[in-house]
Amino acid sequence: MLRNSKAFSGFAVDDLEAARAFYEGTLGLEVVEVDPDGGVLELRTGADRNVVMYQSGTFTPGSATILNFPVDDLDRVVDELAAGDVRFERYDEFPQDDKGIVRGPGLPEVAWFKDPAGNVLSVIRER
Repeated sequence: MLRNSKAFSGFAVDDLEAARAFYEGTLGLEVVEVDPDGGVLELRTGADRNVVMYQSGTFTPGSATILNFPVDDLDRVVDELAAGDVRFERYDEFPQDDKGIVRGPGLPEVAWFKDPAGNVLSVIRER
């Protein structure tokens, strides 16, 4: 029934302007107003599907990753984000190095961080 649907993802934030500044300024994404009156923005990514971001008055951040950014050079990207004041999350159940990157046999190389709303994002080494 939905096999050929061109699905896209979306997520909520509690402060659209703070989120826009983070996604544009810190992460370097193009952010486009889709519905200025309704508080809806679109994140333009390198993929063929963009991501919708909207303001919610009843927002509560989730505890799982909402958006993953595959990158070729994970160490370089983590260093650049850290230089821009991004703080990487630590999780006891994963072996993470000093930068916060998961490294271990059979595990993806990934580092998690949060946006201003508390949503969990990741940069992950592209395979």
